[in-house]
Amino acid sequence: MSIVLNAETRDDMGKGASRRLRHANKLPAIVYGAGKDPQNLTLEQKEVQYHLQNEAFYTQVLELNVAGKKQDVLLRDLQHHPYRLDVLHMDLQRVEAKKEVHVNVPLHFMNEDVAPGVKTEGGAISHVVTEVVLACLPKDIPEFIEVDLSELHMGEIIHLTDLKMPAGVEVLALRQGEEHDSAVASIHARKVIEEHEEIEEAGEAAEAPEETREEGGEPES
Repeated sequence: MSIVLNAETRDDMGKGASRRLRHANKLPAIVYGAGKDPQNLTLEQKEVQYHLQNEAFYTQVLELNVAGKKQDVLLRDLQHHPYRLDVLHMDLQRVEAKKEVHVNVPLHFMNEDVAPGVKTEGGAISHVVTEVVLACLPKDIPEFIEVDLSELHMGEIIHLTDLKMPAGVEVLALRQGEEHDSAVASIHARKVIEEHEEIEEAGEAAEAPEETREEGGEPES
């Protein structure tokens, strides 16, 4: 079932107009692509905030409803307020059913607790990447890709080529050759990780400013 995003067209442009929209709990957006002219839109902040809680909102085809006219789109960019949850602007791209799209899809790491490298060999898992760019038709976009770690041993690495892709879906980077078959996850000796953390902590302590005044006292001589 598609996520429906309701919008209205807008003609009032500029920073002042955008500021007035945000004060009214709305936000400016734009939709483009599919050989059509870009269209400036107004969205409801509350509705967008609700959809942002759904992981599928970032990857799946959305149904954009503009004054009763519906079109399929993908979320391409979000601009957030520096310290509030508010969204300041959204970019949406129209998609065509028979035209390939490139989409960032999250990785879901499964069975970490039963991986031999962790359970019996005392290692720790390192997530090298948490999402991957896929190429496929809009109808084939997966919500996420599972990465099964149940058989991963100490020192072993899962690469992009090890990921199980749904039918009709490719990892975009692999089209560029074997040298782009980068690591996704691995299991390292926990001692190495702990030593690395100790080195980082020692470095932070060395960079910290020295105390020049005791609590409630005068500066040290």
